[in-house]
Amino acid sequence: MDLTPLDVRYQEFPTAFRGYDKAAVRAYLGQVAEVLEGLVREGEALKERIRALEEENARLKEAEADLKRAVVAAEKIARELKAQAEKEAELIRKEAEAAKEQVLREAAEELKRLRGEIERARQEKALFLSQFKALLQGYLESLERL
Repeated sequence: MDLTPLDVRYQEFPTAFRGYDKAAVRAYLGQVAEVLEGLVREGEALKERIRALEEENARLKEAEADLKRAVVAAEKIARELKAQAEKEAELIRKEAEAAKEQVLREAAEELKRLRGEIERARQEKALFLSQFKALLQGYLESLERL
């Protein structure tokens, strides 16, 4: 049975011969009612505090779940960025390797071309020297005939 402060405050007792002093009983019941009112108010305040704490707990749990989701998403993004950076680095490395090979091919072709030019220059020099020698030989023979 629930007992409220009003129940205590207005409780009636049957009177009997040489019973209790009604004023003292009323005063005591008033004190009990006040204490009971205080306890009821305190209980209600505690219930409200529990409700507020439960709401805060639920909010914090949701924030924690949001934070966990954000961390998982950040980790996923970090893995994706790392994989993308690795792919880009590999692509850059391959492009650099291809560029190096191209430069080496071009350098080899240029070296081959220059060696060909040097060989032609040597041949032209030899031809020039032999023609010049022949010319000088001809002049020498002409001078000797004179």
